[in-house]
Amino acid sequence: MSIAVVVGNPKAGSRTLRVAQAVADILVERLVDAYELGDNTERFVIDLADVAGQLFDYPSQTVDDLLGTVAASDMVIAASPTYKATYTGLLKVFFDRYGNNGLAGTVGVPVMTGAAPIHALAPELHLRPLLVELGATTPTRGLYVTEAQFDDLDGVIGAWADAAAPLVARALATS
Repeated sequence: MSIAVVVGNPKAGSRTLRVAQAVADILVERLVDAYELGDNTERFVIDLADVAGQLFDYPSQTVDDLLGTVAASDMVIAASPTYKATYTGLLKVFFDRYGNNGLAGTVGVPVMTGAAPIHALAPELHLRPLLVELGATTPTRGLYVTEAQFDDLDGVIGAWADAAAPLVARALATS
């Protein structure tokens, strides 16, 4: 199984990156333990802040390689901080480079972080439709993690992963 973690925070090494990596860790743990999907998971972490200057370069071999890696992955965890009630332009610019159904055959997991629960539906209202438009299968609800929850990622993400893992496992088995 291969997982691409794509983080659209404009700050490199962000808390959103930490949350997205924790989602990957905990979800893979659930999938390996309960659904025997194999523990030889290959993971690609793409912190878009590291390539922000190249996202508007056409062509950019670096960005094209990253797009190919994500599209070839079994699962993509797309993560963004909440910015103006939705995801960042950095994440949008990256995913805009795909054509229609560019993520077909990939299981998508929308993840967003934010200061307060007021934007808790942002992953469902904004990020999930982006993944679906690109052809990804999004079998579970998106995850929203507030700043107040950053100190309990195992508990917050673990509770979400308990419900999400069976749906993700089923989607991975059929994709």
